[in-house]
Amino acid sequence: MSECTDMVKHQLYFSSSIGMLCMEDDGDAVTGLRLETEKSRICSDPSSEPSVLLRRAKEEIDQYFRGQRKTFDIPIRLEGTAFQKKVWEALRQIPYGETRSYGEIAAAVGNPKACRAVGGANNKNPVLLLVPCHRVIGKNGSLVGFGCGLEAKQILLELEKKNKQPAYGTDRSNMPE
Repeated sequence: MSECTDMVKHQLYFSSSIGMLCMEDDGDAVTGLRLETEKSRICSDPSSEPSVLLRRAKEEIDQYFRGQRKTFDIPIRLEGTAFQKKVWEALRQIPYGETRSYGEIAAAVGNPKACRAVGGANNKNPVLLLVPCHRVIGKNGSLVGFGCGLEAKQILLELEKKNKQPAYGTDRSNMPE
């Protein structure tokens, strides 16, 4: 038996610029998106027929990797502790192309001394990319603590930095014509 829960109805196994990904749904929402490795095989049947939801989610993820999507519209279901859910919601508030430190996330969830616990919640994030745990860095700006490996974290952060659109304010001098 794989690490997938009994609630998983469909799986989709696909390639990305950071490696092979396994995505799962429960029929109503995406419940898992993880990097597959030989060490941690997640998809129990990589050849199974994907649901309409997973095909739509894959298209959004493909758009993300092409730099055409900054947010995701697909429904997700997050199972975890109350603290983990607070952290994951704080991660979802980090804008595309930006980063926050573990301390900043701890403060955002109302527990400024919980940096290690934030790291633990990041590590348990069930939906890579959809809850952008890759946007959390060390307080000195270093790349630390990414379950998919620091190389994958670097790829994701560089992708977002490259594709981040400039903010337009009332100063119209930097707006496209």
